[in-house]
Parts: sequence; C-alpha cells; structure tokens
Amino acid sequence: MADFPPSNMLTNQFIVHFLIAVTQFLTGAFTNGFIVVVNAVDFIRQRQMAPLNLLISCLATSRIILQMFIFLAHLPLLSLMKQEVFSKLNIIFMFLNIWGLWLATWLGVFYCAKIATIPHPLFFWMKMRISKVVPWLILGSMLYASISSGIHEKHAFVVNYFSKNATQTKRIDIVPLSILIFHVTVPLIVFFIAVVLLIFSLGRHVQQMRGIVMGTSNVRWGAPIRAILSILSFLFLYFFHYMMVILLFGQILQFGSFLFEFFTLLAGTYPSIHSVILIVGNPKLKQIAKKFLLCGQ
Repeated sequence: MADFPPSNMLTNQFIVHFLIAVTQFLTGAFTNGFIVVVNAVDFIRQRQMAPLNLLISCLATSRIILQMFIFLAHLPLLSLMKQEVFSKLNIIFMFLNIWGLWLATWLGVFYCAKIATIPHPLFFWMKMRISKVVPWLILGSMLYASISSGIHEKHAFVVNYFSKNATQTKRIDIVPLSILIFHVTVPLIVFFIAVVLLIFSLGRHVQQMRGIVMGTSNVRWGAPIRAILSILSFLFLYFFHYMMVILLFGQILQFGSFLFEFFTLLAGTYPSIHSVILIVGNPKLKQIAKKFLLCGQ
C-alpha cells in the first residue's frame, strides 16, 4: 500500500513539485497523443502510412509511455509510492529510453537523407532506400533496446533510484556502467553526424545561391529551414536528455537531494517539448493543430 505523506509534508515545495510533474505528464500525453491520432486517422482514410509518419507515430507512442514512467518516478520522491515498487520497473524504463533515443536518431537521419545533398554514392543510395527501410529501423531499434535492457538485467545493474543513503548502495561496477554509457552514446553519435551533414549541405547550398536573386527561393527554403531549426532544437534537447540518463541511471546523484529532484523534473521536458516542436515544424500537424485550437475557442 502506498505511503501517503502526512499533512505537515504538504508544503509549497511538495505542491509545486507535484503540479510540475502533472503538467509535464499532461503536456506530453496530449501533444504525443495528438500526433498519434492524426496519423492514425490518415492511415484509416488512405489505408497506408508514409514512412515519416510511421516513424513519428512510433516515436510519439514511445514518448507517451516514457512520460508516464517519468511521472511514476516522481511519486517515490513525493512519498506517494513505495520506493521498491518503481525500482522493479527499471528494465522497462531502460528499454523506453534506449528505444526512444534510437527512434529520434532515425528521425534525424531521415531528415538528413531527404533534405541534404551530398555527392557521394553511399549517401545517394541511402536517400533512395531510407523510406523503404524505416519499418526495419523501427523493429531493429526495438530489438536493440530489448537486448540492451536484457544485458543490464543480466549484469544485475539495477538502477537504485531510490536509495536514501548513498553509502548504503551497492558499489557500481565499471563494466555495466560502461555498457550503459555505450548504449546511450551510440545513437547520440549517429544523430550528431546526421545534423552535421545537414548543416554542411545547407552551408554549401548557401554558397551556391550567393549572387542569385532570391525571388521565389523563400518557398524552396521554407521546408529545409524548418527541418534544420527543428533538428537543432532537438539536438539540444536530445543531448540534455542524454545527460539526464547518465546522471540518473548512473546513480551519480543521491536520492532526495535537491539536484536529484531538480534533474528528475528536467528529464520530463524532453518528451513533451520536442513533440511540440515536431507539431510546429510539420505543416500538416501545425494546420490541424490550429483548426483544433480555433474550434476550442
């Protein structure tokens, strides 16, 4: 049975913490749910789903579940759940983080392949094949995340989120910690390479367009610029979430400390804020969102 806090614990800090956690959860569930519903309706109407929409839908679905787990992670901090209950869900939490990072990585690679122009046979092959391999990338990412989570379980790398006394925690072996860092760093490197290639391609395009009257080129540049701004903002959020995973899963911060609570709250910003950016940067989703908001007024 959950350990509910006594009345004297319902301080301003408790209320603010709880309200922020609820707001993050509702924002993430609503924005990601909106993406899933819009793409699902299109799938029902057209009997097919574009590879990009499929990738975004899977990413949004993983983030809905991740947002729910992040919300559950706040409950032991607020003494609304026993610490041992959530610790049993660590393997699922690990799976969601790794799978979500890989899905986000493939989204960056997809944008890079479709927008960037790099005169190399391998890149040209990827541009032609990326749409066809999206389902396999999704399944491969799920398999990779499952194996990674299993490795952590096998090495008994149980993330002790909820140890009130750091001196009582079991000493972390360097091997499982290195495995954790490896699994979250690989997708970060792949995504970073995709962003760099995209920026490089745009810079070269800018040099080629120099001296030419822009005229109607604003229309041509609209989609690439929106995509780049979206990816750059995502790169910041992506790296930020990467650091949160290392800090929290690496048991670097002591449970109950101010920094632990602060970074736990910040961890919930990634799956919600970037989904808002995806909606704003996608013309179709943005238009439907505007209609929805106007109807709600």
